[in-house]
Amino acid sequence: MRIDTAAGSILTDPWVNPAFFASWFPFPDNSQLDWESLGKVDYLYVSHLHRDHFDAENLKRHVSKKAAVLLPEYPTSELEDELRELGFRSFIKTRNEEVVELDGGLKIMIQALISPTDGPIGDSSLWVEHDGIRLLNQNDARPSDLSRFAELGHVHAHMLQFSGAIWYPMVYELPEAAKRAFGKQKRERQFDRTWRYIDDLKADHVFPIAGPPCFLDDSLYQFNDIFGDEGAIFPDQSVFLSEYAKVGGTNGVVLLPGSVSELNTEGGVTTAHPVPVDEFFANKAAHLEEMRERKRPIIEAEKASWRHPEVDVLAEMKRRIEPLLEASIYMAKGVGGPVRFDLVGYDGESVESIVVDFPGKEVRQYADEKVRYRFKTERALIEHLLFTGEVDWVNSLFLSCRFSAARIGQYNEFVYAFFKCLSQERLQYAEGWYDEHERAVEAESIELGDWEVQRRCPHLKADLTRFGIVDGDQLTCQLHGWRFDLPSGRCLTSVGHKIRAARKDAPAEA
Repeated sequence: MRIDTAAGSILTDPWVNPAFFASWFPFPDNSQLDWESLGKVDYLYVSHLHRDHFDAENLKRHVSKKAAVLLPEYPTSELEDELRELGFRSFIKTRNEEVVELDGGLKIMIQALISPTDGPIGDSSLWVEHDGIRLLNQNDARPSDLSRFAELGHVHAHMLQFSGAIWYPMVYELPEAAKRAFGKQKRERQFDRTWRYIDDLKADHVFPIAGPPCFLDDSLYQFNDIFGDEGAIFPDQSVFLSEYAKVGGTNGVVLLPGSVSELNTEGGVTTAHPVPVDEFFANKAAHLEEMRERKRPIIEAEKASWRHPEVDVLAEMKRRIEPLLEASIYMAKGVGGPVRFDLVGYDGESVESIVVDFPGKEVRQYADEKVRYRFKTERALIEHLLFTGEVDWVNSLFLSCRFSAARIGQYNEFVYAFFKCLSQERLQYAEGWYDEHERAVEAESIELGDWEVQRRCPHLKADLTRFGIVDGDQLTCQLHGWRFDLPSGRCLTSVGHKIRAARKDAPAEA
């Protein structure tokens, strides 16, 4: 999205090229826009390092290096470092939730989220004000509270995510009926969370952005929401409008590549589109087929770059991962067992199995033991991760959906947190965050239905007065969809994260 004001222009998250092993593409296709012109801006804002937001090739080739970068206050310097490598030299280092006045009366404020589960060690939202008009580009950040933005004045335009951006449940080795059921639940939770954010901010206009991707590789094409699958987690903007209407929403504005919306202080908006929106989405399947054929050479070229037969995968995994296992306390304890990687050879049949043994603090050959967590993927993908020194296997391999997974028991966030932190800098930050988080005591209580519970969700401290829903003896936090059994306090979604809860009519202990 590009924001133009009389005091300057801001280009935000200019993603064009495929991400995550050429599995995700922007939809609708924006690659044919005039990026030379779009990139001539005063300011650049990249919300976080996910490769569907941080497009290094597009940033390097088309975005003016004279642009001043609006930098979120993150715990590591990775975003700034990568932008400097691309040639950017001017940085406005913001302080979290503090308004910065730029030239000409243009004001901005960035809210940075910094838990290990927020993006690749961080995600953020951008608030902009000029000449009495305010907008919030929430993007795909999930703040526990939008009140800080509301405090700054009525918001005229609210841009936010509404669609899926993950691999669950598609990659899990489950019966198709179970996948559809889990996908339907996730789809409903996505929309419920979106409605809650919209209701919190009460902006004049709502712009559904930051999703969904489309999948053009033949092996992933079935993930596109064009097959009438109620369990598809990637609904598009036209589906957003229809679902939003069901809950009374009438102020949604869909943008296509090349669309321009103009806002005024009276709360009005006028939008010009390159083609009619309804007509575009009515022909979605045809657009995807045309894109698939046009982008096929790009996908094939990417695939040809993944193989690195010179890489000794076991030896290189030992060299890179074992020192991190040795240094890990909270994440290693949280994983609590071995994680197995089944690597399918170039012939498509042979399999080498490697175990990352968290209790034993070693990487070794699989020894025919029982494991709770298993991933199966092409050996070439792991070779490429090791060859390039990738420090974040979650926001590369796992988001690619080019794998299958199986587990015994609950989802374990520590598995994915660890494989997001394959550098000493990231690991040390995440371990410190979990240390502080574990020591925190949530003393404040609230009433939800027949229960008295702690106010903040044990997962990521969402305010349960806003996101908590009680159904019988279960509580669901709508921010991330985590569920808790209230009589026992046990988390039903993941390992750990027990909640404090008691029935309101329960007798007091002597």
